[in-house]
Amino acid sequence: MLRRPGLRLVPRRPGGGLLVQTWRSVSALMLREISTTYGNSAGGYLWALLDPILGIGLLTLVFSQFFAVPALGTNFPLFYATGYLPFMMFNDIANKMAVSLRYSGPFLSYPAVTFFDVLFARLLLNAGVHLVVFAIVLISIVLIYDMPLVIDIARLAEGLGLTVLLGASVGVLNCYLMTRFPLWERTWQIITRPLFMISGIFFLWETMPPETRDVLWYNPIVHVVAMTRQGVYLTYDATFASPLLVTSLSLVMLVTGLFLLLRHYRDLMER
Repeated sequence: MLRRPGLRLVPRRPGGGLLVQTWRSVSALMLREISTTYGNSAGGYLWALLDPILGIGLLTLVFSQFFAVPALGTNFPLFYATGYLPFMMFNDIANKMAVSLRYSGPFLSYPAVTFFDVLFARLLLNAGVHLVVFAIVLISIVLIYDMPLVIDIARLAEGLGLTVLLGASVGVLNCYLMTRFPLWERTWQIITRPLFMISGIFFLWETMPPETRDVLWYNPIVHVVAMTRQGVYLTYDATFASPLLVTSLSLVMLVTGLFLLLRHYRDLMER
């Protein structure tokens, strides 16, 4: 076969196609992260489950000393699980996706791997892990305390789905900002430290003073936590929770982050 000068022929993979190639890249990146994050032993997977359990247990131990019942229902572990687990899901997805280019940067030198593959692989893996942990913890609480529990699957799925979307959008935007401006990573860690205290993990939005509620309403995590609790507590009517606010804010950050990465990620890799 004659080759034109300067033209490099790249063979097409068997069973090629953009979707197939993307899935192969994403699968390989996910397998790599599984091995590096959780290791080859059961200990890494066990810690992914023990971490939230210990956090919920600590919250239960501390607050049960001061209150006879939680702010909603009668079971402390269930109340804190429905606040702590969505918050940790958002936080972990956002933080893991924010450092995606740094973590998987060497793989972007391969023509078959794009920055989208790197982001999508991290999203799928971390969202999947947190959803499994949520299910295991919730079922365990129900079995241990022998609780009758009726779940609104649609509302619970909406709450957790928007949690994933919010975490992904913050992660994608920060992926550009933290790579472009290294100081932003430290700044972000400092300004978001209060989120654990003001995201509705320990309290209900409705129980706060009016002035406090007016400020907390603009925290999208408060909304996804409330929607998640609505799915577990059928008597809880969080009328303030706005899926539109969370979705709109998430899409703006997601589109902005993807646009900036699409325009500049090659320059970022050369820094």
